[in-house]
Amino acid sequence: MIKDELFGILEYDYTWSGNYEIDFGKNIFNILLLVAGDESGLFEEGQYEAYRMFKKKWKDLQEIILSELLMYYVNRREELGYSDVVNEKYPEILSNEDLLNHITIVGIKIPYAEIYGGRSIGISFDCTWDDENGLGLRLNDENVIKVGFQDIAI
Repeated sequence: MIKDELFGILEYDYTWSGNYEIDFGKNIFNILLLVAGDESGLFEEGQYEAYRMFKKKWKDLQEIILSELLMYYVNRREELGYSDVVNEKYPEILSNEDLLNHITIVGIKIPYAEIYGGRSIGISFDCTWDDENGLGLRLNDENVIKVGFQDIAI
């Protein structure tokens, strides 16, 4: 176990992890913070920079993230044919506010610096429409570059 100045208390089990409290939407969530690294507990400066910038811009990023997640959901629902047929598991979601009723942020992953090029952060969500795969999003330099299943964020 280590106490990192930026990441807080982390435990090592092939990756570093710790509990973290984050505001998302209008709620506070307890999530898992994952930080790539070996058992030495020495992290790369790029990982620190990615997390510092993420925290600094988090308030503004939330609306962008919600819009991207909503666009993904609408497209996914259409691909599956549920835009024409009523399906309780894939209800019509028309706004970011409505989307917040169907997703829960569960984790943030800080990979090794430059693994995806730039400051990279993965964010994982549970969602009501896909219990098995969840929802994931990858940020690079505080821009959404990919949305899909949770494995995108890990």
